[in-house]
This record gives sequence, structure tokens and C-alpha cells, in this order.
Amino acid sequence: MSHHDITFSKEELERYSRHLIIPEFNIEGQKKLKASGVLVIGSGGLGSPLLLYLAAAGVGRIGIVDFDTVDESNLQRQVLFGVQDVGESKAIAASKRLKALNPYITIEVHDTMLTVDNAREIIRKYDVVADGTDNFPTRYLVNDACVLENKVNVYASIFRFEGQASVFNERLQDGSRGPNYRDLFPSPPPPGLVPSCAEGGVIGVLPGILGSIQALEVIKVISGVGDTLSGRLFLFDATVFSTRILKVRKNKNNPLNGENPTQTELINYEQFCGIGATSEKQREVAEMSVQKLDQWRKEGVKHLLIDVREPYEYGIVEIGGELIPLATVLESTNRIPKDIPVVVQCRSGARSATAIRELEDVHGYTNLINLTGGILGWQEAIQPELPRY
Repeated sequence: MSHHDITFSKEELERYSRHLIIPEFNIEGQKKLKASGVLVIGSGGLGSPLLLYLAAAGVGRIGIVDFDTVDESNLQRQVLFGVQDVGESKAIAASKRLKALNPYITIEVHDTMLTVDNAREIIRKYDVVADGTDNFPTRYLVNDACVLENKVNVYASIFRFEGQASVFNERLQDGSRGPNYRDLFPSPPPPGLVPSCAEGGVIGVLPGILGSIQALEVIKVISGVGDTLSGRLFLFDATVFSTRILKVRKNKNNPLNGENPTQTELINYEQFCGIGATSEKQREVAEMSVQKLDQWRKEGVKHLLIDVREPYEYGIVEIGGELIPLATVLESTNRIPKDIPVVVQCRSGARSATAIRELEDVHGYTNLINLTGGILGWQEAIQPELPRY
């Protein structure tokens, strides 16, 4: 449907009046918003402000992709949800909230994980995609699906106190497309190098700032007002409040749309990002359940528990382990005996497994046991009263 055929009720005209009186935007801009469909992938920290502002602004059709449920620890930044939504599907809770915010638009719920099998089919139905995901496999999947389906991809990501944003694959005046995520980051970082929000933390307001920037860029892409972040990467450091904008150039070796494209369909992104790969690095380590550790403690079995998380995490909650952060384990062998069982523990069991592999490789330890599920598993099964993070 062309935006020229769009009409507004008296109530809508009142609702959008502050848009309509902007000379460059006016009723034409509002018609373009109402005629367009935007797909928001992820309704979490970035997705919350994105969805709230796109719905409030009057984007006619908004799709939400999210397979997760609302968790207590989300509420520190995912302002779309309230206490009453804990345990509910995010996509469905989000849809209710947005319908209450703007009854004049259509909300479409995709209560599913975005995968290689469904990504193109879902993305095809919308004009613009906004990526609010928090992991590399999905980020590359979204990017590649947008390039293959000729859709604009409005991107942002955050970590602790830093954020970045850009507009990928925008249609330029001459009909060509602007740079995409693969021009900026041809290959993903090694697994485990960049912790997730769950492991690395995030200051709650930061995704609010970046998600709002994404919403702004989506509205600019649709309305044609102003210059978008296409070909530019916006960087924001919240601690010192500094912003930088870097140029993003097209890379002739881009496998999707470079000079000699080699990739014409979606690939296995978990594998591409080295996740779940059974390389030597990821070999199995000896494991122990939290129930078994609890039993050892009660029976007085001789062992040492070491905690390889960061000091600030230890300050939130600990279970009596000796603190030796992962980055320091290799030079802390004087604190890690070889003659009694040593149980190694972190938040979920991932960093502790890494610590064990490193100690075995470099120092030949044979007595290390990973605590399956880490602190989270311990809280789940043994001490539910401990604070979660």
C-alpha cells in the first residue's frame, strides 16, 4: 500500500500533531510511518525503547521476534515489562503493552527463535529490520538475511558502559546499498572473548539510550528525513560521556555482496562464531553436580573450592570458594594444590571449564573438577535464598 493512500482519523491527527507540525516531516512523514512495517528482533534492553518509541510514533505494523520469557533480572533495563510480566513470554507481554500505548497500529508476534530456517521468511514481510539481539550468531544471521532480502538493518549493541550503532544495507540514491555488518566486522571474535550482559553486566540506562537512537534511525530511514548512520559507526562511552563517529567503508571481499560474492544463502552461524565447536579448546573436563559438592561438604570430604569470577561478582554472592579470577589462575598455582580434589566454580560453569583447561594444558593438573551450573546451579538446587545476578 502506497503512503499516498493513507488516511488518519481525527484521534490519530491529534495523537501525532507534534510530528505533523514539523515542516520537514509533516503529514507526508506520518503517512510513510503508517504505511511501513518494522521488524524488531529481541524485545529486551534495546528492544524495549525501540518498540515503545516506534509504537508511539505510529509505525503502522510492528513485528516482534522473541522466544524468551521475562525474568526478574530483566527489569533493571527492559522497561517494556513490569513485575506482573515475570514468567510470561516477552513477545506476548510486549504486544499487550504496545497495544495499550497505541491502538491505531498492528502488532505482530513471532514468539520464536530467529533461525536459519525462518529468518528470511520472517524478515521478507517487513520494510526495515531493527536488531536488538545480544549475541554474535544472531547478529550475523540478521545481517546476512537482511542483505539477501534487500532490507535495511538498523543495528546497535552495548556492553557494560559502551554502545555502538549504525544503519546497514541502506538503499542509496544511485540504487546501490550501503555497507553492512560484514564490512565492519568480517569475522566474529573468538568465543568467550566478549561476555554477554549476563556475564559482563550492563548499566541499565545504556540500552535505553542506544535503543532510542535505533528508533530514531528507523524513523529517518522510513521518512527520508535527515542523514542516517549509513556508512558510519556511532560509538558512545557512557563513563566519560564521549561520542565518536567512524567511517564504515564497503569491503570488496564481503562474501555477501563484495566483488566476488561467495555466499548466496544463510549458513550455520553457531559454527561460524565457533560456538559449540568441539575443538581441542572445548574438550570435556571432569564435572561434579552441586548436589555432590553439598554432600562432600556435609560429609567433610577434603577438597578445595576455587571461584574464578571477578571480585565484584564475588561481592554480590559467593559460596565460600577461594577467589582466583580467571585472568589470574595461571600465575596462582601456589594457591591451587595438586594433591587434593579442587572444585572450580564460576557463575554458570563456562569460565570455570576454561580455567580447568588452561591449568591442565599449562601446568599439568589432573585433580580439577568443574562445578556444573556454577553459582546459578547452586542457588537453584541448594540455597535458593542467595541473591541472584
